[in-house]
Amino acid sequence: MPRKLLLPYKSVLSHFRAPRGLHDSLAMNGARSANSTAACTELAKRITERLGAELGKSVVYQETNGETRVEIKESVRGQDIFIIQTIPRDVNTAVMELLIMAYALKTSCARNIIGVIPYFPYSKQSKMRKRGSIVCKLLASMLAKAGLTHIITMDLHQKEIQGFFSFPVDNLRASPFLLQYIQEEIPDYRNAVIVAKSPDAAKRAQSYAERLRLGLAVIHGEAQCTEQDMDDGRHSPPMVKNATVHPGLELP
Repeated sequence: MPRKLLLPYKSVLSHFRAPRGLHDSLAMNGARSANSTAACTELAKRITERLGAELGKSVVYQETNGETRVEIKESVRGQDIFIIQTIPRDVNTAVMELLIMAYALKTSCARNIIGVIPYFPYSKQSKMRKRGSIVCKLLASMLAKAGLTHIITMDLHQKEIQGFFSFPVDNLRASPFLLQYIQEEIPDYRNAVIVAKSPDAAKRAQSYAERLRLGLAVIHGEAQCTEQDMDDGRHSPPMVKNATVHPGLELP
């Protein structure tokens, strides 16, 4: 059975039919991409060239009122589809393109829908901050509801984010490629120092420093978001201002 890959472009969304020798990580029947950035287009072309596959036919465009419309231009019934989606500055539009495309494939009876998302959006909003919300959990639920059955991403902000999903998640690591790039492309890199921009990033920076045998520096500063129960108010009654108390009533 032919295999495919789908990718979203500026106005044309594409997928490819891959040969039977498709790499194990993409050993499915198809793939597609979902956004209009040059980075996504370039990534799609490189993947198809590497696999010797042909891009398919779909259309992604914006209506005059800003709504996203997706049209799949060929049958995907019973096939495994990869959606390749990079995340540009316009994060919300990219998320909607991904959701709508996944839902379009689901309603077109695709067998499996796998999202290839190098940077997973909203991954930093994975903890409760005062009276905020865990947006990453919301997005995981939306992707599952739209029809995705698997996600391939890289370097999640927290590994525990994988628990938000009701389907498998492959959290790949970019460090082997970054280390190779530093060693091969940066002259005299041994005189460098690995810098962690905050104490939270010290663990990952230490891993790079140890493998490159370099020094480590950590930038210390005040945390921008602090969780204090007194400020939060969830563990104590709220302060009442200008309260009216009955003159004959004594309060402890």
